[in-house]
Amino acid sequence: MTAPSTVRRRADMPHDQLPTQAHAFLRQRHNELGMPGLARRWREVRAEIRANGTWRPTYDELTYAARVAWRNSGRCIGRLRWPSLIVRDRRHITTLQDVGRELAAHLDEATNGGRIRSIITVLAPATHTGPPPARIISPQLARYAAWPSRDGIIGDPANLALTSLATDLGWSGPTRRGPFDLLPWIAATNDGGLHLLPTDPAHILEVPIHHPDYPWIADLELRWPAVPVISNMALHFGGLRFPAPFSGTFMASEIATRNLADEHRYHQLPAIIAGLGLDDRDRLRADKALLTLHEAVLYSFEAAGVSITDHHRESRPSPASCSTRKPPAASWSATGAGSTPTR
Repeated sequence: MTAPSTVRRRADMPHDQLPTQAHAFLRQRHNELGMPGLARRWREVRAEIRANGTWRPTYDELTYAARVAWRNSGRCIGRLRWPSLIVRDRRHITTLQDVGRELAAHLDEATNGGRIRSIITVLAPATHTGPPPARIISPQLARYAAWPSRDGIIGDPANLALTSLATDLGWSGPTRRGPFDLLPWIAATNDGGLHLLPTDPAHILEVPIHHPDYPWIADLELRWPAVPVISNMALHFGGLRFPAPFSGTFMASEIATRNLADEHRYHQLPAIIAGLGLDDRDRLRADKALLTLHEAVLYSFEAAGVSITDHHRESRPSPASCSTRKPPAASWSATGAGSTPTR
């Protein structure tokens, strides 16, 4: 996912609609939870908006918004776990140094020694006068660099532009470049500047990929991060918009099929086919290689004690909790009864 070039109030959400959106959110929360006190809370929020041009949700309101936004998002896979989402309220964080520390803390708490937890870290919001003090440009906190060479791309081709941006900002990368060099984090400030945030590998757990029946797969030296943190996510509710890095749990097919096997990514199927000694006349050779790669990913995460799910587990949601499947959105909305992800 690519973050918008700027974070600002949406064109269809002018500042004079802030009271309407705030009231709609409060009404939704009080009605859904059966809570009394809506009139009193609305008087407080309305007075705050008149005095300050914005309003500050309570922690309980923020937690409800984040969980409902996940529940209502078009991202069906994994959202059954929305009640367990941990909400880290970091709205007071405004400096890049503190943002960097909070991203590292998010990774540590989400990794949880391998027992992955779903977490969202909510940073200081955008205002009616401009973007938030800091937001993350990097689409994920663990991304691998792409290095052009005479023989093609070394690393993850999906990150070619991101690697170029990081080097333009002063990152040189390791002396010996390889296929799994972690990129630094890139953040934007409300003055329009882009900044590098150092990435400490100690906060990013990586899982080496190997297979119980094919030791040669370990010789491919593949690996993948344990935690997927979508760092350019935004949370939108009540007329407010917050940068909000979010993390859940990887699904094996996402790593095996999308990341490692795709010919526009690490393109490992030819190596797996060769290692398995599959005949070129075998029309199912790619399917057999992909299944082997899936087995390797699942086995490796389980052997490392790292949580991972698979498409069989995640394809059995209850009808009440998942009725549509849409592509991931760069922002979540929890405003209104018909909430959907918005960009």
